[in-house]
Amino acid sequence: MTELIVHARGFIIEPMVHSENVRSNFSLRLAQACNQAGIEEHGRGVILARKLDVTPKAVSKWLNAESMPRQNKMAELADYLGVSLYWLQYGREEQVPKGNAEILGNMQTWDSQTPLGEDEVAVPFLSEIKLSAGNGFVNNLEQDNGFRLRFARSTLRRYNVAPENAVCVAVHGNSMEPVLPDGSTVGIDCGNKALVEGKIFAINHNEELFIKKLYRLPGGGIRIYSFNEAEYPPREYTDQQMQEQKITIVGRVFWYSVML
Repeated sequence: MTELIVHARGFIIEPMVHSENVRSNFSLRLAQACNQAGIEEHGRGVILARKLDVTPKAVSKWLNAESMPRQNKMAELADYLGVSLYWLQYGREEQVPKGNAEILGNMQTWDSQTPLGEDEVAVPFLSEIKLSAGNGFVNNLEQDNGFRLRFARSTLRRYNVAPENAVCVAVHGNSMEPVLPDGSTVGIDCGNKALVEGKIFAINHNEELFIKKLYRLPGGGIRIYSFNEAEYPPREYTDQQMQEQKITIVGRVFWYSVML
């Protein structure tokens, strides 16, 4: 027969009859917690019984490893003794999930008339350029209509990006979904053309611009991957084919922004 016990985190089915080893370990922890709380061994059962509104016989069974308290009494017992419920019941501390995000700063509004701060730099945003993540668009990366995105110099330094080598462009197409949906913005470090396997790069292929994951092939060739492999399978090019088809690395993508 089992007893349904409700915890804050969900439902747990626990046997009413605990194994001898579990009861023994619990009684040792209970004795340790009582000692730490300054409750002497003599008269300990009576003190706990009064505090938890149970019979001395019930407490005696806990102390002698004959039984264990029900969940509500286990919680009251842990609270009274000043110990973790999880430790008292299971003999270890509960693992608390650690956050994987940090606050980098506050959001600030600005426009083209707002002066740059001391730690800010304006990176060109080539709004007329569509860095293709699909079939590609023939465009000239040199076009600049004066649009800018602001970056902290400290951020660029963190990723070893020289401000004069940074450029932002819009991505169109679905080959890099779900990581880079259609309409995403990416920041490219045009000063970093060294191929690092599995990283995202902007490449020029016969004067068409693409954004892809790159891998090196023996002999100087490359393998080009898309996140959407179902529609865009990987492609491989030898060193000779790269020269014939004018495939070059424009720069490494160091930043991207996605509107959800």
